[in-house]
Parts: sequence; C-alpha cells; structure tokens
Amino acid sequence: MELSATRIGATGAGEVTPTDRRLLAALEDGLPLVPAPYAALGARIGLSEARVLAHLAALQASGVVRRFGVIVRHRALGYRANAMAVWDVPDAQAAALGARLAREPGVTLCYRRARRLPLWPYNLYCMVHGRERAAVTARVAGLSASCGLGGFAHALLFSRRCFKQSGARYGAAGAGGG
Repeated sequence: MELSATRIGATGAGEVTPTDRRLLAALEDGLPLVPAPYAALGARIGLSEARVLAHLAALQASGVVRRFGVIVRHRALGYRANAMAVWDVPDAQAAALGARLAREPGVTLCYRRARRLPLWPYNLYCMVHGRERAAVTARVAGLSASCGLGGFAHALLFSRRCFKQSGARYGAAGAGGG
C-alpha cells in the first residue's frame, strides 16, 4: 500500500512504507547538486519527481521528517574564521531578538538554548563565518549594534577544529526496505 500525503496529513499519523524507507535511505547522503534534485533522487529509487515530493510532504506532515537543512562546507570555500556568538538576553526578548538576528546577512545559524547556570549564562546563539578573525569580530560587533544586542553580556567563540557534518541518519531506514 502506498503512503498518501492526504491520509497522513489529515490524521497526523501513518505507517512508514518500504518506499518511504528507500526514500529516507537515499536522502541520508543529501540531495544531488543538479537542476532537478528531486527528479534525480527519484530516478535512483524508481519514483517520479512528483512521487518523491508527495512522499516527502507526507513524511513531513506526519512528523517523521521535521525539516530539511543545508550543510555548507564553508572551510572548503576558504571560510576558516568561524565563530559562535552568544548573548545573555532576557528570556522575554529572546524570540524577537533572535528573529531580528536571523534575518541579518552573514548569520548562517541562529537559535535559542536554555542557560546552564552558574557556568553558562548565554541563551541566544548565532554562527558567523569569515575568512579572517578580524572580519568576523567586526561583523559580530556590527550585528550586536544593529540588532539591539549591545547592552547584553556576550562572548565570541571561534572554532579550533572542524568536525564531520552530516544530515539525519535514520538507521534502519534502508534495512528491510522493499
């Protein structure tokens, strides 16, 4: 039985089919960098582009897939001065300040996390990449001023090494798939 976007979208629950498992397994290595990535993905597993999109919509509607993200290999592009900027902002202002910060050019990641007192007072985070530390430091200072973050305690944490980044791994998604 094929998975229907309408059935899953309407009920919020549904069975993950063997076709869905093949699709999830094929997605683990990311989308191909071609003009029609969903068509290419479908061709690898025997589905049309329309079927791939329908299955992905159903998987998102059911909560199996929550989001799609992009992993940019910034170091390979020469961006070696990468820093996480963190601020201690009032909880009541964190969402608005974070939304403002996330809209700024050069911010590649922005999110809120709980503080870990007494050692870690910060709750608003953003990632900025650059070719040189001085440029990243200046960009964060500019962001702080333009987004109304200047009066809050903050820190700038530069990366010292690069860890392997990968998309979601669904474990058994490829096993027993059909």
